[in-house]
Amino acid sequence: MTQEELLVLVYRKDERAFTHIYDMYSKSLFSVINVLVSNREEAEDVLQEVFVKIWKNIDSYNESKGRFYTWILNIARNTSIDKLRSKNFNNSQKNLSSDNFVHLLDDSNKLVDKVDTIGINEFVKKLKPKCIQIIDLLFFKGYTQQEASEELEIPLGTVKTHNRNCINDLRTYLKV
Repeated sequence: MTQEELLVLVYRKDERAFTHIYDMYSKSLFSVINVLVSNREEAEDVLQEVFVKIWKNIDSYNESKGRFYTWILNIARNTSIDKLRSKNFNNSQKNLSSDNFVHLLDDSNKLVDKVDTIGINEFVKKLKPKCIQIIDLLFFKGYTQQEASEELEIPLGTVKTHNRNCINDLRTYLKV
């Protein structure tokens, strides 16, 4: 079954598609969640919540904006961060380096679409040092833009501008 055929079944809310998606992506999503949450039981709860969100929000997925795996990975990451914030975790528990994060994804032998993860670290390394720092804080450590502003001791507007410019630079590298 191709990903396009699978997505058609998911849009139709076909239960076989849900099972197939779970089988395809649960291990890689759990790995990411577990690294962020650092508690196996809570990570399992978050994984369940992620798949419920995927199922309920499939209509908001837009193929023209990105790959399906990237979309569900963002749901997993955001849900994990929400979990951390709901438990009032502090920044010292978010000290995950981007090298660690990408290494975790690269080591996962069960990823269906490795294109989404292989080489991301290489693309990030091509960015300016300030971009590497901002992407590490915002995307790999789960900081808010405000928290990144405080950590880097630069204005919030500067963080937002750098973030937008850095993501555009990363997109340019990915298109090549």
